Amino acid sequence: MFHRLLSLLLFLPWVASVCPASYFSAQTGDPAAAGMDAERLARIPVRMQVYVDNGRAAGIVTLLARHGYLALLSAAGYQDRENQVPMRTDTIFQIMSMTKPVTSTAILMLMEEGKLALTDPVEKHVPEFRGQQLAETCPVSRDAANCRLKEPSRVITIRDLLTHTSGLPGDLKDSELRWKRTLVETVMLTSQQALVFEPGTRWLYSKLGMATLGRIIEIASGQPSAQYITERILNPLGMRDTFYFLPKAKQNRIAAVYTNDHGKLKREDVDLMRRGAKYPAPEGGLYNTATEMANFYQMLLNKGVLERRRFISPASVDLMTTMHTGDLKAGFSPGVGFGLGWAVEGAGRNVPAQFDRYIRPRRRLQDVRLGRSGQGHDRRDSLTTDERRRRHSR
Repeated sequence: MFHRLLSLLLFLPWVASVCPASYFSAQTGDPAAAGMDAERLARIPVRMQVYVDNGRAAGIVTLLARHGYLALLSAAGYQDRENQVPMRTDTIFQIMSMTKPVTSTAILMLMEEGKLALTDPVEKHVPEFRGQQLAETCPVSRDAANCRLKEPSRVITIRDLLTHTSGLPGDLKDSELRWKRTLVETVMLTSQQALVFEPGTRWLYSKLGMATLGRIIEIASGQPSAQYITERILNPLGMRDTFYFLPKAKQNRIAAVYTNDHGKLKREDVDLMRRGAKYPAPEGGLYNTATEMANFYQMLLNKGVLERRRFISPASVDLMTTMHTGDLKAGFSPGVGFGLGWAVEGAGRNVPAQFDRYIRPRRRLQDVRLGRSGQGHDRRDSLTTDERRRRHSR
């Protein structure tokens, strides 16, 4: 059953060509240039409207591109159903967990600059993590307070954070207060949490791990993480509508969030603008649009290049999108493991979920989706490949 109530679909086949950073937002759509059938593409907006008419979605934005050409960009339904504000192709979404690959890309860029290594202990960059303890008797995902503590067999590394195998809890107990804290304060609290399993032995989706990566970006670069990512990734990619803190002038374009309440859409009572927020949320704080998401993924599909500008090496792109979790039970669906900030499916099958992107280099196809689940939970970032030979164990 579809729980996605506000959705963004992008399908970006892999291409080696280089397109300008403003390319997707500047085009009007040319199915012939993209090598796609216009009649068949025309069925997609009709189908998306059915989801809206049936009350399964408030609004949907769909983007299809191939060979660097925009084939389809359409909007259906409402970005604000109660006030009858139509969904637009430039509607801004809270992309939540799709922020994680951006954070991960920044870490790999700093690695290439020689400012960190994936094998570095986290405590090398954030000394507060020294002496972190392991909750020996607590079940995974449970609060480690009042449990017997011991020294873990090894310290956690940057690679552990990227693969969600660090042993850090999923989130802080009072996560609703996150926006009132700074990133420094959040990571300080994270360093005081007991690990819930030995590093590298299990997998647990950890917002705190990604937050810690954001702090490492700050320490290694000498800049606030949001500033580093904006200057080194977002602005050069032409992502002018992508922000950690949404400017007032852009706030009328943000999509409301709805949940599925016993088969009916219910608007969530949340502050979409996060007024007064201090926290950039490296794990899920970005606001973004369909065309700008396309720019970011096109850069990665081009092996780190866009508009003749190299952001990251082909080797680092491959490293990010190769499975690192081996035989560990990882991800949210069978057959899924984790790379560095991405979920990786070795067999190349589609796995239904919210917050997904599927990349199939061999088939020259990428499928990216944004949304919120009916329960309001973040989901995962996914990459699939048909090349089983690229799978390897830790």
